[in-house]
Amino acid sequence: MTQTMRWFGPSDPVSLRDIRQAGATEVVTALHEVPNGVVWSLEAIRARRAEIERAGLGWTVVESLPVHEAIKLGAPDRDRYLDAYCESLRHLAAGGVTVVTYNFMPLLDWTRTDLAWALPDGALALRFEPVALAAYDLHILRRPDAAADYAEAVRAAADRRYHEMDDQARHRLERTIIAGLPGSEESFTSAEFRRAIDGYAQVGADRLREHHAAFLEAVCPVAESVGVQLVVHPDDPPFPIFGLPRVVSTEADLAALFARVPSIANGLCFCSGSLGARLDNDLPGMVERLGDRIGFVHLRSVQHEPDGAFHEAAHLEGNARMANIVTALLEVQRRSGRSLPMRPDHGHQMLDDLTKQTNPGYSLLGRMRGLAELRGLERGIAHGLPA
Repeated sequence: MTQTMRWFGPSDPVSLRDIRQAGATEVVTALHEVPNGVVWSLEAIRARRAEIERAGLGWTVVESLPVHEAIKLGAPDRDRYLDAYCESLRHLAAGGVTVVTYNFMPLLDWTRTDLAWALPDGALALRFEPVALAAYDLHILRRPDAAADYAEAVRAAADRRYHEMDDQARHRLERTIIAGLPGSEESFTSAEFRRAIDGYAQVGADRLREHHAAFLEAVCPVAESVGVQLVVHPDDPPFPIFGLPRVVSTEADLAALFARVPSIANGLCFCSGSLGARLDNDLPGMVERLGDRIGFVHLRSVQHEPDGAFHEAAHLEGNARMANIVTALLEVQRRSGRSLPMRPDHGHQMLDDLTKQTNPGYSLLGRMRGLAELRGLERGIAHGLPA
């Protein structure tokens, strides 16, 4: 696989020099400074490419080109945002980008309830805990009818959790969930978030699927014409939160999406961590069955805990069955003649990075460890396969 790391641009505490020394040959990045819905200019794309290439690295994958909320909502002004998206795709293709990642999650990107959960070895991990999410939803956000979304035991535990927290802990939980994480598209106050959720009152899962298909039907012909593959990132976590539908969570969701819009430009960013947050997703099997659609790979593993919680495990640990996943990916490469771009995802904050300002999940050393482990795993598996 082509080894990459995510880079958040010139303001990223992890430099291009760091990434090259970690062993990656490419970066995955975006024009994060451009507001959602605004066209990415060819000049800005070329300037970013020149900066990356001066550091001795390549750039073929964008992560991400955000889909404006008007498109997800099917709002009256969606067409102008679709036109802008198509124009950005043309510019990206002219600038040498061949894979464009996006997601179709309403309002929030990836969501965690703790960005610095201490592991037994002293490293820090990202964690999602349903009780903490419910404590925020019921007592800080105060979303109408939220109680109906939680079992009685979870509501009781959330009540206890909220009343045990001081003001600082409550504020930290609020900002963790809605302040906007690295690569996320928006940030909110709780009042703004409640209003935004209200906007989805008439958009259930079926309607969101229709809007997703309409988006792809509008943009895939352009992507095909310029040689770009769009790859959808799965929901993270892969189930509804805050009453918002999520429709890219299971193999059935993905199979239906590809059947509905069979364009060769309609592809998948296979994220073993996002999909692995559901124990009913068969990750190696999904690679085998959906491999022709995979254009980009995120490799990480989550460790499931009791009562629905999970945290980011080391890349070769946890519940992901990483050796089986990598074996399946190598078979996809063999039969397709491609080298799939891959990046380690959501590394632990560890060693010297514990004393540095880092982007949650995107410190250098944890990802470097993950990339090294995945590189060794891939080479070991490849060595044992028939020539």
